Amino acid sequence: MAAVPEATAGGRQSARERILDTAYELFSRHGTRAVGVDRIIAECGIAKMTLYRNFPSKDDLILAFLERRDELWTRAWLQAEAQRRGASPAERLLAIFDTFGGWFATDGFEGCSFINVMLEIDDVANPVRQATVRHLADIRTFVRGLAEEAGIEDPDNFARQWHILMKGSIVSAAEGDLEAAARAKQLGGLLLAHHGVAV
Repeated sequence: MAAVPEATAGGRQSARERILDTAYELFSRHGTRAVGVDRIIAECGIAKMTLYRNFPSKDDLILAFLERRDELWTRAWLQAEAQRRGASPAERLLAIFDTFGGWFATDGFEGCSFINVMLEIDDVANPVRQATVRHLADIRTFVRGLAEEAGIEDPDNFARQWHILMKGSIVSAAEGDLEAAARAKQLGGLLLAHHGVAV
């Protein structure tokens, strides 16, 4: 998922947006631990002082990356695709896995940045780790809303079950299982039926 450039009044990107776009691509593909500030500076073509004027620390840059990922991946892509592909709440839930199927098959499949970053940080009190947990919770909130629309009795429990299917399919795809999305969709149909929702 490429970042959406933000132009200044003169039609050129601000230094902040250039830095964030570069970091977005690098962090998405390689993780935040493997990518140092010097690499971002080199690929962005800016001075170190410019980076630190816009992002006082690497953690500040990672937090901005996670916000951008939430905006582009969670909302503008995953949620929008589920809404577009499904006519009913149950169809939208299953459409998540149809959307994943295409994503898993791309050459640049990078996995879930929220999971990746969370697993890089052991300290549960770290603000970056806490941000990843919040962004993952935002995804569950979307699923919970669909569950409520579908009339599921315990939408929070259902959302947590569904999110396990989502995260599990992403990890399986990273292992090389190109059918991970289809398998998760099949299990999703069983889960919906268990909760009394016709598919």
